[in-house]
Amino acid sequence: MISLRRPAVPISSLRTLRSIPCRPKTTSLSELQAAFRDPKSPYYIPPGTQGPEAEDSPSHTYGFNAAALNSPSDPLTKAKEKLSSEGFDPLSFWEQSIVWGDHDAFQHVNNVNYVRFFESARIKWMTSLGNELGGPEKVKAMLKAQGISLILKSIEVRFRRPVTYPDTLLIGYKPILPPPEGSPDNATFEVKASAYSISQEAFVAHSRESLVWYDYDYLKKCDPGDRTRAVVYGRAKAK
Repeated sequence: MISLRRPAVPISSLRTLRSIPCRPKTTSLSELQAAFRDPKSPYYIPPGTQGPEAEDSPSHTYGFNAAALNSPSDPLTKAKEKLSSEGFDPLSFWEQSIVWGDHDAFQHVNNVNYVRFFESARIKWMTSLGNELGGPEKVKAMLKAQGISLILKSIEVRFRRPVTYPDTLLIGYKPILPPPEGSPDNATFEVKASAYSISQEAFVAHSRESLVWYDYDYLKKCDPGDRTRAVVYGRAKAK
């Protein structure tokens, strides 16, 4: 005869079952939607914008609440106003996102990386000069080292503050006023650049660079002409 009674469970087994942690609470779809609509939530998505494609997609909020970026006093706008007030050319402004891999063993952005950061802003500034000098075709030629373009002769970087992830640097360039008339070297000019931390709201590094007009067809430095110099120094603004 088959017994239908449930077998007895030992007391020790019950104690073991009670000691197993409960399964964590899952988040419902309605709770997620509410978080997306709540401006105070870190998951807030402003109306009219699109959320990230994946959880590891890069953020475009520069470490700040996305809602704050819709206001006139958002950190990026303030950074652009700061650089403009210091005389930097707005056409050179470059937003450099800091990634985790920029860190070194000292837990801040490695100083060597700033040379690349400044390079990116400098190339953007150079393309804006090329566009003013001759439009898209001139820009294309300058980037491909055809005809007359710019090369870096020297760079000096001064560091003011350590930078850590997450952050975004806004970098700007401006030419230093030309030397007195009669300078023997019309191929070389100097520029200044600065990197401004959006999260710290402060300058974190400065550079001073010598740039050379170079004729890639003849492989030598050259005088770019009065019009080119006028375009470059036309970007200089008093503080």
